[in-house]
Amino acid sequence: MTRIDFHTNIPDKLSYVCRLARKAYAARAKLVLLADSPAQAEALNEALWTLSGTDFIPHVMAGDPLAPETPVIVTVDENAELPHRDMLVNLTRRTPAGFERFARVFEIISTDEEDAAAGRARYVAYKKQSYQLTHFVAGQS
Repeated sequence: MTRIDFHTNIPDKLSYVCRLARKAYAARAKLVLLADSPAQAEALNEALWTLSGTDFIPHVMAGDPLAPETPVIVTVDENAELPHRDMLVNLTRRTPAGFERFARVFEIISTDEEDAAAGRARYVAYKKQSYQLTHFVAGQS
């Protein structure tokens, strides 16, 4: 069954997701980054290229011919042809269709109250379906 990790109180989703992608890539995991909009997907694509001067995180947009060989895929459409099933990182305010195909889902929730409220609703919905949930609050030790 899919494990779902909630990361809340995130002040900057893009930089947080880039660090998460770097960690997953270092662990040789393959992941899909689900953006909320085409603009956010493009910003995420750019952020992954400029994360640091020494890190390289191979990534492509969904639908790219190199997607099956590339460890990180960026998409706005969870129904797109996605070759990876290790991890899904959700930056949207909705429950992704087909999330159960992934071994692990990361729900990234910002400090914005509307985003937090949507995240709480997803948490309750996942819990009612008996998914294994964990919760990490950024800024707390």
